[in-house]
Amino acid sequence: FCSFCVVPYTRGAEYSRPGSDILAEASRLASLGACELTLLDQNVNAYHGASPNKNQWGLAELIYEVARIEPIKRIRYTTSHPRDMTEELIKAHCDVPKLMPYLHLPVQTGSDRVLQAMNRQHSVKDYVAIIDRLRAKRPDIALSSDFIVGHPGETEEDFEATLSLIKAVGYAQAYSFKYSSRPGTPSSALEDVVPDEIKSERLAQIQAVLRKQQQSFNNKFNGHLVPVLFDRRGRQKSQLAGRSPWMQAVHVDFPDPSAADTAFGSLGVVRVDAVHPNSLSGVFISNISAAEVLPVGSQ
Repeated sequence: FCSFCVVPYTRGAEYSRPGSDILAEASRLASLGACELTLLDQNVNAYHGASPNKNQWGLAELIYEVARIEPIKRIRYTTSHPRDMTEELIKAHCDVPKLMPYLHLPVQTGSDRVLQAMNRQHSVKDYVAIIDRLRAKRPDIALSSDFIVGHPGETEEDFEATLSLIKAVGYAQAYSFKYSSRPGTPSSALEDVVPDEIKSERLAQIQAVLRKQQQSFNNKFNGHLVPVLFDRRGRQKSQLAGRSPWMQAVHVDFPDPSAADTAFGSLGVVRVDAVHPNSLSGVFISNISAAEVLPVGSQ
């Protein structure tokens, strides 16, 4: 367990559902109209469920099988641990078109010393190597992560290492927090506590860099065509919202309310005409067929 996390103590040991159960649920959801599925767990890429033939599937095998369910057009998974990013799973990002080009891969810190204190069971070098292999298989993949500043014992040098990692990787989005002690966890017993004002300063620095990276990533889509799954109503009757393959929120204008009603729950092509720090905006262009896949950056 990570030394700072209380979740394993409240949820208990990991358990993997049988693959046949997951496939049955996925098929049922597809029959009800679902076209995107997210495989979800606290550490989903540690999945090791029984397959229908009584062997064992990892997450990669499960993704390949879910992708065979025809009505399902998009597959995602979260949350992942670098320790369990297998070569088979990395390869799936190249081999499975339905697997969306987005990965949330928390690293927490860019310092090997703090990673060890957190019991993360990998090094910064390991993490960067995973990123490199992912990008080699899927060059357009958008990366997200979690960062914690101010873990007990974190020095200024440790913090600078985290900033360096963020700048080296380049994230499409990320979540960042000040360390908060959780009673009963190993980290809570450490005595070298970082003062809150220093935590706040470090968090502000990290978030400033991450905001610039997210804006830079979003800027690449201005004027481009993007496939969007329309899953939410907008503020106006002629507006819908949804997600791009890269997990950006996209706010979409339609010609009229009836067109928006027709498109709700489906996939469509949107031309992006404005970018924002946390989202994109655009106009509806056309429906997207089941077999249609837009190349990255297509117009």
